[in-house]
Amino acid sequence: MRRGDGTATVIPLPLCGEGQGWGDDTNPMANAFARRLRKDMTGAERALWGELRDLRREGYHFRRQVPIERYIVDFACLSQRLIIEVDGAQHMEAEHQKRDENRDARLYSQGFSVLRFSNSDVLDSCESVMFEILTALGAVRRKD
Repeated sequence: MRRGDGTATVIPLPLCGEGQGWGDDTNPMANAFARRLRKDMTGAERALWGELRDLRREGYHFRRQVPIERYIVDFACLSQRLIIEVDGAQHMEAEHQKRDENRDARLYSQGFSVLRFSNSDVLDSCESVMFEILTALGAVRRKD
């Protein structure tokens, strides 16, 4: 970012949408960071995105790397208030789990449901992941 005197200001970016102050979708920095995340998706995110895009035929529109509140979430179906997060190994660390719990609680307080899947869940059991997502969307009726 350039200042009036022509010098550059370096603004550190948070780790993969974990930072605060990024989730206002009118914030140009949040949008630029989200664009970068869309461009640099992980293999698991790419695999799941391919599946989620197919749900448009059933009336579910997902967006990827979406600024919401002060976060950037991996995937969101805004009409259903459903957020899907695809987590790497770092999310298994205690510090990261606490941050995720706080983040999820904040998103829940805004009326969102949050589903979390590990990268390996998506890559190894994508069919099960999709079943869980469809169930959350109400597209699958469970037999009781």
